[in-house]
Amino acid sequence: MKDALVVSLFSMIPRRWSSSLLGRLSRSLFSRLLLRWFVWNYGIDLNEAERSHPRDYASLGDLFSRALKPGSREIDPSTQAFVSPVDGTVALCARGVRGSAEIAPGRSIDLSALIGEDTNEPWDVLVCYLSPRDYHRVHTPCDGSILKSQHHPGERWPVFPSAVRGVRDLFSRNERVVLSLKSPHGPLTLVMVGAFGVGHITWPDGGVATTDPMPFDTTSKGAWLGTFELGSTVILLTPPDLVEWRVAKGDAVRVGQRIGIYKESM
Repeated sequence: MKDALVVSLFSMIPRRWSSSLLGRLSRSLFSRLLLRWFVWNYGIDLNEAERSHPRDYASLGDLFSRALKPGSREIDPSTQAFVSPVDGTVALCARGVRGSAEIAPGRSIDLSALIGEDTNEPWDVLVCYLSPRDYHRVHTPCDGSILKSQHHPGERWPVFPSAVRGVRDLFSRNERVVLSLKSPHGPLTLVMVGAFGVGHITWPDGGVATTDPMPFDTTSKGAWLGTFELGSTVILLTPPDLVEWRVAKGDAVRVGQRIGIYKESM
């Protein structure tokens, strides 16, 4: 009943317009009035951030896109390690799936629709949900080259668990940026899924990921890749022979944490 109510409520509003409005409000000076409450309500740990007090932030969007103090996230240095690109919670870790991956009972991710091209190959699929309390910058899980960046316009359904359970094909319906990478160990795809209230997904140089080109084409493990201005989801697709996963659904992960090891090193 709760899931149905959430879907019904969001179905009745113009999501793209209201989401853009929320995004603009989050970047406004008016939103500063909410900062103390937001930090307290969601238990955000500002001790690890470069700016450690709510008054140091110009807006709610500024808080969401905050930088961390140097050394707050240790990037696993092992050449065998595949690391988490985000702080968040594992919503799915599915191995060797073809076509679609079940994210909730009766709800699946259509992989071809998600990345915008036909794919019949098996993939490992890792989904990480970023809650409002999480650090919202996205980092690379490995060394590699960025072969392609594609923006897929779409809707802006919320991506919290009850919405994922209630909305069919949510991730492939939402606005998203799909990055194709080539690592020394093999190819992978990273999908940054926008959500309700995410007015911008930005690159490290300040460019908007939905309109501006990726500012670099090579990256090192743990490097800053992009930023969500409000909470959202990151999905990783890897060939099934690439990574031996060391995480499972429900696990909390942090940027740079080892979440798998390359199978070739086992």
